[in-house]
Amino acid sequence: MSSINLDLLRQGNRRALAKAITLVESKLDKHREQAQDILEQVLPDTGKSIRIGISGIPGVGKSTFIEAFGLELIKRGKKVAVLAVDPSSPVRGGSILGDKTRMEELSREDNAFIRPSPSEGTLGGVAQKTRETMLLCESAGYDVILVETVGVGQSEYEVAAMVDFFLVLMIPNAGDELQGIKRGIMELADALVINKADGESINLARRTKQHYQNAFHLSKHGSFWNPRVETCSALEKERIGDIWEMICEYQQLAIDNQAFYEKRSRQNSEWMNKLIHELLELRLNQSPEVQARLPGLQSSVINNTCTPFSAAKQIVDLL
Repeated sequence: MSSINLDLLRQGNRRALAKAITLVESKLDKHREQAQDILEQVLPDTGKSIRIGISGIPGVGKSTFIEAFGLELIKRGKKVAVLAVDPSSPVRGGSILGDKTRMEELSREDNAFIRPSPSEGTLGGVAQKTRETMLLCESAGYDVILVETVGVGQSEYEVAAMVDFFLVLMIPNAGDELQGIKRGIMELADALVINKADGESINLARRTKQHYQNAFHLSKHGSFWNPRVETCSALEKERIGDIWEMICEYQQLAIDNQAFYEKRSRQNSEWMNKLIHELLELRLNQSPEVQARLPGLQSSVINNTCTPFSAAKQIVDLL
């Protein structure tokens, strides 16, 4: 892979950005080292964006919302990058692979960048690639990073651990949906946005909003921010600007309360710990001595002639 011009990357050149992301996504050790070298060099240019996670069940209108939201931000002078996380699906590859066709209007904008993430379970998995892609987008001058979760479940936790603001999209459903939304997701969300609040669904959306507001009152969230419930229509492009203003309000409050950068520092620290575990596991899997000893120790554990702790310690001691 030819070398990447960092000056072009910092100027927001799309080709340089795309090449840098491809390097980050490569499974080759040589490319991984080159990618880390680039990330080290651009690190001072990162961290100036707001990172927003967007989740929601299939059929909620995520693509329509992201497109309407992205266009609204560009209208306000922002540069927007859209990334995706789908750690749950090595086969399906996630719906974002079709996003450039689903977000036609947004993908034609000079100030928008849409990028799928691969779902292979390589070191750090898709979450690592997305985190590193996010840093590259920031160094290229994108000031709003939208991270879409494609799957439901684990991907929400992955995304919440790398963004500043986590938004969950819902459909008008008079609160029946409360049974379907996991409590954990309610605890992760900084805002619930009820999409499709148009036409005959307007009253239903208002009732749904009330249900979720009541549910949020029962669960205590962060100290400085009470999660909001908003309604919008991505299709009609109504109240999209209000959602951006709510996010700006959150960001300002978080900065005022010393919570914004503290959260990012905590996320980086947790991510480092996770990578230490994964690198150790990789080292164990690549060690011939470990691979030679493992079957015998597994057999001893199964036959109850050795404790799991003792077996695990012998394996780790080989490093």
